Amino acid sequence: MSDKNSRRTPSSRGGRFMKLAGMTASVAGSYAKSRVRSAFGANTDEAEAENWRVAGERIAQTLGELKGAVMKVGQVASQARDLFPAEIADALATLQNEAPPMPFDVISDQIEKEFGTSPDRLFKHFEHEPFAAASIGQVHRATTDDGQDVVVKVQYPGVDASCDSDLAHLKLALRAAGIFRNHRQSLNDLFDEMRERLHEELDYTNEAENIRLFQGFHKDDEGIVIPSVIGERSSKRVLTMTYEPGDHIDRIDPNVYDQETRNLLGRRIFEAFGEQIFVHQAIHGDPHPGNFAYRPDGTVVIYDFGCVKKLKPEILPVYTKVLRTGIRREWAALDDALIELGARTPSSEALGQAFYEPWRDLLAEPFSKAQPYDFKHATLHQRIPKMASKALKHLNALQVPTEAMFVDRAIGGHYYTMMKLGVVEDFRPYLISLVGLTEEDLRKGDMW
Repeated sequence: MSDKNSRRTPSSRGGRFMKLAGMTASVAGSYAKSRVRSAFGANTDEAEAENWRVAGERIAQTLGELKGAVMKVGQVASQARDLFPAEIADALATLQNEAPPMPFDVISDQIEKEFGTSPDRLFKHFEHEPFAAASIGQVHRATTDDGQDVVVKVQYPGVDASCDSDLAHLKLALRAAGIFRNHRQSLNDLFDEMRERLHEELDYTNEAENIRLFQGFHKDDEGIVIPSVIGERSSKRVLTMTYEPGDHIDRIDPNVYDQETRNLLGRRIFEAFGEQIFVHQAIHGDPHPGNFAYRPDGTVVIYDFGCVKKLKPEILPVYTKVLRTGIRREWAALDDALIELGARTPSSEALGQAFYEPWRDLLAEPFSKAQPYDFKHATLHQRIPKMASKALKHLNALQVPTEAMFVDRAIGGHYYTMMKLGVVEDFRPYLISLVGLTEEDLRKGDMW
């Protein structure tokens, strides 16, 4: 088999069905074995951890081979470390790596289906080697007839047609692994939310509208650049945009980006994201490192507006209530706010101070003192998974807050960005102004 053919992804429903069905059967078998081992005296926690490790590896392997919407969901799930056991999340984290590209003839055929002509005729120049590759499509550099440098995002064939069946199989596999056995409705809500976002993301005309929307949001924000859409070369499955260069976060040279510049980049990311939540109520929901680039003058370039979460008007006051009651250490009020947000099951007993206080202190750490926080040496990403594993005993009291899921995902992604950039900055004043905190709030929370 040639290398070109070996890199093709099963796009037929039958081929994808067989791979996903085999994955689910394997996961279910692993779970059954862990239950048998427990029944015959094996340590229950060890048996369950081993089951999740095997299940996570099998799911990640299959999703990586299939690409498409189902791989995208795996990437989202890997960032939701408070929802999944560490063994599952660690395995799914491998899906964050850049995907291997599709052969050029597949990309050329897809463009010809959309425009009736080949990319080499549609553009003055079209690079056959991809500029970047991801789960549902890949990007190529090109030049228009008038000499404008552009990037062309092309969706892989069959991704949209297989979306719903792929998600159904993945949900079945997670249920077969025993992860959501006490929260079937929570799992359904989680996948309904991801399905809605994915259908939007698979429609590049929707992404084009999102780009124009966010250009309006940030038109007066110095140092935020968003590529523009080239409408006559865009369609439902092909999106052409102006080329806006910048350095990937892995190529931030400290000799070029001094500490002051990196702090400026961090401030611009924090302020832009804060405005998206608290002012515009619509967020860029995919914090993958490849969706951001940086320039030595402190400019942040934002790409990929396929995943945009528009917050319901009633959610922002609830989210603000969660933040304020948490900061003030008002545990009963925090519990009520989390129920209102959808993160707590209303039928279960209140969790109280013993559960909430360690979480509150950990998550408030970057804002707890009136001094710069050193993200480069932060350890939140190491401590949060350990606390999450201990919280599994409270699983029946917790559920996935679907309305806040993509907000939480973006927060986690931007934390890693701050850490990778080595930002040392005090974001507290800006958070205070966004949330509308008072001096009394800070005093009560020992944050004055």
